[in-house]
Amino acid sequence: MSITGGDVVDLGAGLYAWLPPKRGWGLANCGLLVSPQGALWIDTPYDPLLAGQFLAESEKRLPHGVTIDRIVVTHANGDHFWGAGVLPGAEIIATREAREHIHYDPTPQQQHMLVTNSDPATPLGAYLGRHFGVFDWSSTEPVRPTTYFTGELELTLGEFTVQVSSLPPAHTSGDLIVHLPAQRTVFSGDVIFSSSADHPGDHPVHWAGPLDNVIAACERVLATGAEVIVPGHGPVLDRAGVREHIGYLSYVRERAHAFHTEGVPASEAARRVIREHRYPALGLPERLVVTIGSEYRHLDGRDDMPGVLQVMSEVAAVAHEVESAVADGGPA
Repeated sequence: MSITGGDVVDLGAGLYAWLPPKRGWGLANCGLLVSPQGALWIDTPYDPLLAGQFLAESEKRLPHGVTIDRIVVTHANGDHFWGAGVLPGAEIIATREAREHIHYDPTPQQQHMLVTNSDPATPLGAYLGRHFGVFDWSSTEPVRPTTYFTGELELTLGEFTVQVSSLPPAHTSGDLIVHLPAQRTVFSGDVIFSSSADHPGDHPVHWAGPLDNVIAACERVLATGAEVIVPGHGPVLDRAGVREHIGYLSYVRERAHAFHTEGVPASEAARRVIREHRYPALGLPERLVVTIGSEYRHLDGRDDMPGVLQVMSEVAAVAHEVESAVADGGPA
């Protein structure tokens, strides 16, 4: 089974957002900016099939003779990055700090082997198959940025200015935001995950943190004055939607700090926050294991990161518990 489809939202003045057809792991928003002088992408889909679909939609909107020759990557998670292979000649722009996360994540083919070879009878194997088995990286070669920067980078595309700003560690160790002043829009990457009544989203997952930095990144998005915010995942937001998301992040931070003070282990703290059921519309509550685990490392003064397989094993175990509780008629 594969994922097909996706909505293209015209944000005006040559700017488009491509929104995947459903929520879930790996289904990230992407952007296209077009002018008579050129075009660029902001992020890419996860695998070649989805990236090819985004490319086909992009090409429908390109003026004659214009190609997409630049990709700005908001961070190095594969669901925003690995699809760059469909534009083999494009310049790929990322923060210098993103290299750390590239080395942390498995390569596309390593991840493909992990998903396809995991035992579906185990919680981890079942989880990986259910959430990542829809993607195909069997022939995806690793991609690498061609241009690294720190601080601020200003690009021009015809008459449009593209302001790219690196961030302190938040969602990952190498995040950036893309501000398009003429369109009054920011592409935030995964420092913002969104949800609405019509298009419910998922719980965020933050690998680096601390949550203070994630909240500060959201405030920085608002400080641009942008009226339209395209998050890394979920529906397009207005400024009020960003403030609501800050409220979510503040809640998770407060609960994590309270449980840490009580001496509750990180994984148990995540379970307790899930049982509080404060945001029932959000999917993938097990991802709180990652976010709260990251927050605990900062509270403990540690800068180590556990291996991805260890983290995902804990996530899968909590997801299995949540699913079992629901099946037994109890609260999630």
